[in-house]
Amino acid sequence: MPSSLSRRHLLRNSLFAGTALALPTWSRAAGANSDIRIAVIGFNSKGAGHIKSLLKIKGVRLAALCDVDTDVIDKHVEQLKKLNLTVKTYADYRKLVEDPDIDAVVIATPNHTHTVIALAALAAGKHVYVEKPVCHNIHEGALLVAAGKKVEGKLILQHGMQRRSDPGWDAAEEYLKTGALGKTVLSRAMNFRARQSIGQVTSAQKPPTTVDYDLWSGPREIVPIMREQFHYDWHWQWAYGNGDIGNNGPHQLDVARRAIGNPATLPLRVMSFGHRWGYTDNGETPNNQFALYDYGNDTPPILFDNRGLPRADMNWQKGWEPAYKGVRIGNIYHCEGGYIAESKAYDNQGKWNGVKFPINDGADHMNHFISSIQTGKRVHENLHINHGFQAAALAHMANISYRVGKQIPVDQIRERITNDTLILETFNDFTANLEANQINLATTPPILGPWLTFNPDTLKFEGEFAPEANSIAESDTYRKGFELTQV
Repeated sequence: MPSSLSRRHLLRNSLFAGTALALPTWSRAAGANSDIRIAVIGFNSKGAGHIKSLLKIKGVRLAALCDVDTDVIDKHVEQLKKLNLTVKTYADYRKLVEDPDIDAVVIATPNHTHTVIALAALAAGKHVYVEKPVCHNIHEGALLVAAGKKVEGKLILQHGMQRRSDPGWDAAEEYLKTGALGKTVLSRAMNFRARQSIGQVTSAQKPPTTVDYDLWSGPREIVPIMREQFHYDWHWQWAYGNGDIGNNGPHQLDVARRAIGNPATLPLRVMSFGHRWGYTDNGETPNNQFALYDYGNDTPPILFDNRGLPRADMNWQKGWEPAYKGVRIGNIYHCEGGYIAESKAYDNQGKWNGVKFPINDGADHMNHFISSIQTGKRVHENLHINHGFQAAALAHMANISYRVGKQIPVDQIRERITNDTLILETFNDFTANLEANQINLATTPPILGPWLTFNPDTLKFEGEFAPEANSIAESDTYRKGFELTQV
């Protein structure tokens, strides 16, 4: 383990130690009628969809719900009553994981609590499904992967990267291996999703009366709330979220890894630039962001392109940024002899070559989690927690480069990437969208992060900017009672 983990209050929680993991997997899941008894933790957004999915799966019993907002709990309990279903309710995940009548948990809370809850649940002998990003920082993710190895053969730990269960991307990956399009030269991940201002408050806001703010804060210090909307807009504040590259980005970054052979380790270098353009608000993360990942050797690079502004004139009625090769949110694999854009393959002139992939956005992903519990092993290696960690860590690495950066004139950035046609084309499109929105890049140039050198073995940054980068990487704190549990 990196030495920084001990400095960040990693504890072995005696409440969980040495109790559940000695039991065979299926004996833990043998509830009434042999149903797998599942609790969903956090369901104001994505978790609500998980509840609907679980209710449709044979052999599953929704046994409990856990959320820090009583209004959210009450609403879902009432909905379940209409289906003649009764569940236990909890506000505190720590109490829930003590419950011997719960076999598995599905975690869809805010990002900053994903790993904290996942580790506590594993230590208590529960199977775990954890949403993206599976970790709020790189070292949390490393701990989660290590925990997955420890519970292998006893418990199932699965990430929420749904496209890992998508037969279309499996087929696209196999098609690339045939060499029909030649060598892959760039793997592109894209997220063109308009994000309006979250507003600006000048004084602390009160949490909703139905929310236990202490439990919501979890490992973070309890600080004044500086955003108008309590729920969701935490995504754009560093203590809790990771910007859109850590929100939707992990899905696309995960798919991007598939085109370059699913590297087992993180890249050797990362560079990112962007800004929060077009408005001044309480958001801290960039709304437009560009990132490049260099794995070295002959491995093609990954490019992430996030656009958060409308098409033009800061007018949200004009729609989003125009699609690139037919894609706004998704992936493109650029090859020497053509490219794959989501479900189809094309030649270099943009003509469909007749090859199509059955993409369904991983409709069976939750089913795979349940099947893995029932069989006592992952039903597919794509479900390994390392894929979730890798995708999340790519987002964290880019954000660290951005946060180390400083504003640099656009022309200087363009000069640094002129040797790559596809990357330069993307940069020019990126800046053209900003100019169409009346952003004056002379007065508000991008914040350019440096190329950061990364050691995949130590999970540390090295070189000139290492002190600043590692300081940001290790800046998360863990309050007493919400420490990371060693499994």
